[in-house]
Amino acid sequence: MAKFRGKYRIESARLQDWDYANDAAYFITICAFERECYFGEIVNNRMVLSHVGVIADVLWYEIKNHAKNIELESFVVMPNHIHGIIKLIGNEDYATDRNMHPVETRHALSLQPHQFEQKNLNDDKKTPGQIRFQNQGKNTVSSIIGSYKSAVTKHTNRLEYNFDWQYGFHDHIIRNEKSFLKISNYILNNPANWKDDMFFR
Repeated sequence: MAKFRGKYRIESARLQDWDYANDAAYFITICAFERECYFGEIVNNRMVLSHVGVIADVLWYEIKNHAKNIELESFVVMPNHIHGIIKLIGNEDYATDRNMHPVETRHALSLQPHQFEQKNLNDDKKTPGQIRFQNQGKNTVSSIIGSYKSAVTKHTNRLEYNFDWQYGFHDHIIRNEKSFLKISNYILNNPANWKDDMFFR
């Protein structure tokens, strides 16, 4: 673990030289806390959703109503994790304007105007990952997935279901059509291959 301002922090799994507002297809995996099977179970190679699983499923499809420039591709809820592909398309304004507009974030306090002006003087020397640590930006993969996780947590808490997410999420930038098809097939066939899954328990 590295230190930030004298305190240990969890290293980001995000690529440090990539802006996650960039147009691309992203393979997303989000796990339930300690990989507990909150979302349901596999019966005869099919996923049977619990109440929590239904919420996770329904709210994934709501993402497109709350984020811009996004397409939702293959998606599955598994007993203790979810897999999905999201595409950002036409998102260039958010990718290029990250340093021009301060936004409210959950990772750091919003910058005051004079702080923001000083910060911009040094941003040319920073990687996208270093900028992202202070400002996750609008319509980025992190902000979209963070909002989704928060929505699921909010609704499960409201209904008094026992549930929590694992910290963070996993992502993979899909580079070409061959990889896209392979990952899509993996997602769709995941319930039938549950016993061979790395998250199986």
